[in-house]
Amino acid sequence: QVQLVESGGGLVQAGASLRLSCAASARTFVNVMGWFRQAPGKEREFVAAISRTGGNTRYSDSVKGRFTISRDNAKNTVYLQMNSLKPEDTDIYYCAAAFGPLIPTTQASYNYWGQGTQVTISS
Repeated sequence: QVQLVESGGGLVQAGASLRLSCAASARTFVNVMGWFRQAPGKEREFVAAISRTGGNTRYSDSVKGRFTISRDNAKNTVYLQMNSLKPEDTDIYYCAAAFGPLIPTTQASYNYWGQGTQVTISS
């Protein structure tokens, strides 16, 4: 069983930055860790993911160049640095973990999920 606990969400103005953290508690080391986001009434969408070593990352087109995902394996923690935030980035952000070797972008490919953290960007 893997527990994921997100932190770092909040309310900021457009153009500001936030850093989300996700701490994983597991006996088995997870391979891929990722971030998704979801607005009320909408599908959960892929944001970013990172491989076990950190050598490979994937981003959605909407955040590429503004968000950076990283991980600290010694702390079993993944981070999402979000810069140049826009009102349309307002969502609940979820951390996810996958045991497979590839970096998936679909929800179904992730085995465990956190409870989510709210990010609100004011204009």
